[in-house]
Amino acid sequence: MRPAGVQNRPEIARTPVLSVHVASKTFAAASGAAMPVLRDLAFTLAQGETGALIGPSGCGKTTLMRLIAGLDHAYDGSISLPAGAKLGMVFQEPRLLPWRSVADNVRLAAPHASAAELDGLFAALGLAAHRAHYPGQLSLGLARRVAIARAFAVKPDLLLLDEPFVSLDEVLAARLRDELTSLVKKRRVTTLLVTHDIAEAITLADRIFLLTPRPAKICEEIVVKRGGDPAHLRAHIAARLAAAC
Repeated sequence: MRPAGVQNRPEIARTPVLSVHVASKTFAAASGAAMPVLRDLAFTLAQGETGALIGPSGCGKTTLMRLIAGLDHAYDGSISLPAGAKLGMVFQEPRLLPWRSVADNVRLAAPHASAAELDGLFAALGLAAHRAHYPGQLSLGLARRVAIARAFAVKPDLLLLDEPFVSLDEVLAARLRDELTSLVKKRRVTTLLVTHDIAEAITLADRIFLLTPRPAKICEEIVVKRGGDPAHLRAHIAARLAAAC
């Protein structure tokens, strides 16, 4: 029996925006031996769909995101996006240029964005009053908003979020989740999220991919049913992760 909050994947045609198949990804250990990180890991995401990756610390979630972002090509397998697809990424750290203003940090990523488009993005993320500020003048929460604005400014077809709300207090994290969800739905951006927060995954994702310890693979895929029992689903995910899936 499926846990409450889980449903069968709809049997409808789905055109993938992201298609991932990593047969093998290894790193060289200090001894020189090959250290497997990912193995036989595969999934797809369709347009406007949000997926969440949850797994043990160090299992390879950020490594997978780097592969998808094209920052690391040393793996066996295939990762495909539609031709000409644009990618936006929000890292664990905001990674803003300290000598550039908020507006300039965003403008550098999207030089062709119109003033009206940036105005709307800054307004949606509560940054209108901070456009002329520099990163050193911002709280961590505001800096993370700038990083999100920068990712959306490029009008991405795929948005990668690597624990974007880590180290924020829960009230602020919840507010940013709401703002992010609103932007994703409005713009129908295909999104992949890495998180350790089960509740966050249930709130944001349409599908949750549970990963095994290293070498990581997907041990369960959960389709989140809105209106289901989130407490039961949280308990199910927690139990699966505790059992190493």
